[in-house]
Amino acid sequence: MATRHQFLQSRAERQRRIFSEDFKSRKVREIEQKQTTIAQVSRQYEVRESSIAKWISKYGKNYMKGIRTIVESESDTEKIAALKAQVAELQRVIGQKQVQLEFKEKMIELAEELYGVDIKKKFEQKPSSGTGNTENS
Repeated sequence: MATRHQFLQSRAERQRRIFSEDFKSRKVREIEQKQTTIAQVSRQYEVRESSIAKWISKYGKNYMKGIRTIVESESDTEKIAALKAQVAELQRVIGQKQVQLEFKEKMIELAEELYGVDIKKKFEQKPSSGTGNTENS
């Protein structure tokens, strides 16, 4: 970390300094993340606290010109309840699909018995490619 003595300047030099937009936004982020304080930045770079307050109003994410922003995240119990409802819905859909599948299996069995055709076997056979196995004489 830089020391204050490295940045000591005369009053005239301090008045001519211009900090980059990136520098200001970086310092505001550090202040917002509680890595440093306004007073520390003010002392370190010999900048008035009022100037830093202006930086915060311009670059700060949590600052809204006198309005206090309170962000309330969704509680864990609400998230868990929503996930449980989703799981229940998915289980219901799976149950319906299982009933449909069993119904189709039973219908195939009944059709096989009634018509004497092995339907399952026909569905499992691979279609012929049409070339056949013919021998030349």
